[in-house]
Amino acid sequence: MRIVVLTGAGISAESGLSTFRDEGGLWEGHDPMTVATPEAFEDDPDLVHRFYDQRRAALGRVRPNAAHEALARLGKALGADLYLVTQNVDDLHERAGSPHVHHMHGRLRAALCQACGTSHDWHEPLSHRPPCPRCLRTTLRPDVVWFGEVPYGMYDIHEALWECDLFVSIGTSGLVYPAAAFVHLAAGRTLELNLEASVGADGFDDVREGPATEIVPRWVDEVLG
Repeated sequence: MRIVVLTGAGISAESGLSTFRDEGGLWEGHDPMTVATPEAFEDDPDLVHRFYDQRRAALGRVRPNAAHEALARLGKALGADLYLVTQNVDDLHERAGSPHVHHMHGRLRAALCQACGTSHDWHEPLSHRPPCPRCLRTTLRPDVVWFGEVPYGMYDIHEALWECDLFVSIGTSGLVYPAAAFVHLAAGRTLELNLEASVGADGFDDVREGPATEIVPRWVDEVLG
């Protein structure tokens, strides 16, 4: 059985990783939306770097949870028959042991050179303008997909959806496109696993509600039988 799994912020929230907006919807008095566009980076790169440097540093204070670990177990059992795509820019899937993860919105622990186009694994701050390890230009930016930019690998994602027997959406709001449309592209049955039904829940064949750390391991146990 070929399975496509999409994960969103809800799966990492239980690890203590805050979502894009905190409770007040502001970050140092700024709407996070204003630090997540190419225009914002051009206008105030110091502000944007500081925002992502803080988010990158926060990854060191959180750990994968039972939901990440269950999906890693599923990935090791199914191999190429599981296509795991995430909207999250954290690395909790990898740290849990998932062998293959498609980051459609990029990764916090990566830096993209705007001069030579090379992406580098990156764990340190970018605010002091370090040089690109390849071309030595000081033109690195967070390798994350900002509003107005095209998510990574959309053709591969669509191809996997067209060929899957089951599509499972975990911890997503159903508000962010193009991911919100994946349920309509899936060739097989569809399942939503969420703390509560998303705005797009009506499009799924089945919806199960509850904490990801409880319902995801339970579903993986069912699949592996």
